[in-house]
Amino acid sequence: MKYLPIDSQLFVSNRARLNQLLKPKSIAIFNSNDIMPTNADGTMGFKQNSDLFYLSGIDQEETIVLLFPDSPDPKHREILFIRETSELIAIWEGYKYTKEHAREVSGIQTVYWSSQFEQILTTLVFEADNIYLNSNEHIRNSSVVQTRDAKFIQWVKEHYPLHHLERVAPLMYQLRVIKNSIEIAQLSEAIRITELGFRRLLKFTKPGVAEYEIEAELLHEFVRNRSKGFAYQPIIASGANACVLHYIENSRPCNDGDLLLLDVAAEYANYNADLTRTIPVNGKYTARQRQVYDAVHRAFKFAKSILQVGALWSEYQYEVEKFIEAELIGLGLFDKTDVKNQNPEAPLFKKYFMHGTSHHLGLDVHDVWNRYRRFEAGMVFTIEPGIYIQEEGLGVRLENNVLITADGNIDLMGNIPMDADEIEDLMNS
Repeated sequence: MKYLPIDSQLFVSNRARLNQLLKPKSIAIFNSNDIMPTNADGTMGFKQNSDLFYLSGIDQEETIVLLFPDSPDPKHREILFIRETSELIAIWEGYKYTKEHAREVSGIQTVYWSSQFEQILTTLVFEADNIYLNSNEHIRNSSVVQTRDAKFIQWVKEHYPLHHLERVAPLMYQLRVIKNSIEIAQLSEAIRITELGFRRLLKFTKPGVAEYEIEAELLHEFVRNRSKGFAYQPIIASGANACVLHYIENSRPCNDGDLLLLDVAAEYANYNADLTRTIPVNGKYTARQRQVYDAVHRAFKFAKSILQVGALWSEYQYEVEKFIEAELIGLGLFDKTDVKNQNPEAPLFKKYFMHGTSHHLGLDVHDVWNRYRRFEAGMVFTIEPGIYIQEEGLGVRLENNVLITADGNIDLMGNIPMDADEIEDLMNS
């Protein structure tokens, strides 16, 4: 792996916390993600299942974690199954975990080859009443292929139809939204690398540069600092492209007088940063661009002031929307009378601010969450207000990553320039 080793105590602690939530006499089973095919003999890059990584730190395909806290045999209360390597695999694919290395990384002492899984499970499963199985229950999940988890659920139903099946996803979501100090350190490194990339592109961006050239500059900086690359498909949107929320073509030139919206960030050790900035291609905001920029910046500061312990997402989102509504009036996009007469089912602000202000961040960019759970210390959120004026070809979004604590919140991206004057100074220095 490019990233430095993570303290195995993180994974030991995560498993212990999950074990406390399982019903008595339960087995919980987690599978790695598959390597997905492309065409001919090609494959996509491997991305580990976030829950399996959270519990083991193992970053390799064909991995299984089995937890059985009440096993009569102590050595079978935590089991890790990894792919058996060979000289041939080493020649063609390179290093794979040895059992010794897997123990060191995960803190799990009992390690078998993945080929032994069915045999070992058979010796354990009849001592258990419940089998906890994993699935992707994120409200924005839209999988169109059958995942390894989905295939495994069917396999368990066929082989152990009289066991009681339980959903482990709600328990994982409960645990993963609270980050400990080791996780914050991984996120902070992803953020540090992201800052290096952003400062690099401030010097690089100028009229005539293509969006894809900026993407290349960022990727270079990210990878040379131990990142696998982008945490998500980068959005490098100049001019009117900024009004397309998920613009990922990144193919057009950046023209003199345009704004450039950059929703770009690095991952590190499977943890993800999430940054958005909007900069002037020529190094100087026009008067109108500055008006809109400052309105979004004020909205960011307002959102940060109310992102605190005890808040509920729906209430928080409503307060930010009302703030932005007032800013839109100030920008002359509609007036108070228009608001008074608007259809409450289709408020006017939605034309210019149509997305959520914040989402959880961690092993997934849009990390797992429960929208009805009040904010707690240890949660990490993005804050990303925006204003998009399609008729003017003008879009501005600003985004930082913020840790909630018992004493307020901490902007983990506080060192990354956001103030418009500072951005202009850096671009022109």
